[in-house]
Amino acid sequence: MLNLSDIKTGKNISLNGEPYAVVFHQHSKISRAGAVLRTKLRNLRTGAVMEKTFQGSDKIEEAEISKTKARYLYRENDNYFFMDNVSFEQFSLPKSVLGNLTNYLIDGTEVIILNYNNQPINIELPIKMEFRVVEAPPGVRGNTADGGTKQVTLETGIKVSTPLFVKVGDVIRINTETGEYVERVNK
Repeated sequence: MLNLSDIKTGKNISLNGEPYAVVFHQHSKISRAGAVLRTKLRNLRTGAVMEKTFQGSDKIEEAEISKTKARYLYRENDNYFFMDNVSFEQFSLPKSVLGNLTNYLIDGTEVIILNYNNQPINIELPIKMEFRVVEAPPGVRGNTADGGTKQVTLETGIKVSTPLFVKVGDVIRINTETGEYVERVNK
């Protein structure tokens, strides 16, 4: 069991039988009242974020989340199929759970699977991944005092803002947490 002082950003907790990740925490103490912890929790199964306030005497159970490696195989309708790298078992997760992470899935991508009660509940992607540019308008000269950017389309279909020099066929590195361009890769 965790006390209020043990709950920090990044900690996984179990609430009403559901696993949550703490994405924000703020301790406060009001004169005669006890300590209060305000948090924002992200449900690891659904991705939904909720706010929850804990009182000083509350005890919270830590969620036992294990991580394993797997490869993304294919998509069928709204289900995304993966294969465990060790046991070679195949399983699927729905798009409703994966959310925007599906924008970065290419066949063969290695991901980290989050398991709760020995069941896969979500994935973690590498922070930086490489993608080929399949569509890019020509860079237009003009007001480039701020560097100049344009929208390009990646092989997964997602659109990303990049510098003007990026062209079709280039391989670029993207930060999967922010969805932002990082750099062009020389290949």
